Amino acid sequence: MRQFLTLHLAQQEREIFTALWLDTQHRVLAADDLFMGTLSQTSVYPREVVKRCLQLNAAAVIFAHNHPSGAAEPSHADQELTDTLKHALALVDVRVLDHFIVAGAGALSFAERGLLDGGHPETKPEAKPRRGRPRKSPQQEAATA
Repeated sequence: MRQFLTLHLAQQEREIFTALWLDTQHRVLAADDLFMGTLSQTSVYPREVVKRCLQLNAAAVIFAHNHPSGAAEPSHADQELTDTLKHALALVDVRVLDHFIVAGAGALSFAERGLLDGGHPETKPEAKPRRGRPRKSPQQEAATA
């Protein structure tokens, strides 16, 4: 995926936001350039992302966009966008597997950096709450026994 995305986005002169839509076996259903912007930014609309995902009946997605400036480091806006898309797609049971930033001949992976859990490079991701019923503490277990 990284090589495909790098070849596709590296030489673009403006920012392009791309999605690779995957089925339940993580096979590619489609690859779309969803949004195009300027030299330094692009607008991404979560509603349109969710809509396309549902049209394809995708189970997972990999996002990518390029930084024509050549700097692959994710901005605060990149992290917030990824978090927003991840939460929006979770509502329809779609997993965001990764988000790549392509710059020059390389690509940075949010998953490899631990940034898909809402973490930022300088902070450790917080533990996620568990789904379902909360566990009882040992004291609560003893009180109900």
